[in-house]
Parts: sequence; C-alpha cells; structure tokens
Amino acid sequence: MDASTKQRIEQLIGSSPVFVFMKGNKLMPQCGFSNNVVQILNALAVPFETFDVLSDPEVRQGIKEFSDWPTIPQVYVNGEFMGGSDILIEMYNSGELREKLAVALA
Repeated sequence: MDASTKQRIEQLIGSSPVFVFMKGNKLMPQCGFSNNVVQILNALAVPFETFDVLSDPEVRQGIKEFSDWPTIPQVYVNGEFMGGSDILIEMYNSGELREKLAVALA
C-alpha cells in the first residue's frame, strides 16, 4: 500500500470514534456481513461513520493490509481494530461490545 492510501485510511479511522469500512453504507449495506455490523451498532444506539470500500479499490485492498485482516467489514473504535462481522456478533452477544463502546465513547 502506498503512503497516500495509508494516510487516507488513518484519516478516515480518526474521523469518528466508531468507524466501519464496509460494502455500502450505514443507510444501505451491500452485503449481509456489513448489514450485521450496522444492525448491531444501531441496536446499541452508537453513532458511527462508514466508508464504502466498493467505491475505492485502493482503500478496499489497503484496509486489509492496514489491519492484517482479510475481510470486510472492519470496525474501529477509537482507532483500534475490533474485528469484522463474526467478532462483533460474538462481542455483542457476550455483552463485551456494549462495555467497550461505553468506555470508548465516555
């Protein structure tokens, strides 16, 4: 990944306490996994921003290298990579996600 793509990703992550790289956007997810993440964050009434990786192939590939995580969506909380859909579902079901978000957004 080139330096400008890395810088762009870092700026996106830093633009909101909760940031999601996904297919589509929070109003219209374009895959089931992205929709799962949106539904979880909406259920927790957490404000979040998104970036549609389908709109930018450089960011779509770059975020996978940035996080060393091969799939989309990717969720960041205060700049820290939390995981994708499956991990968020597990964290949501255990209550861990609510706790992490409460601390992060306090």
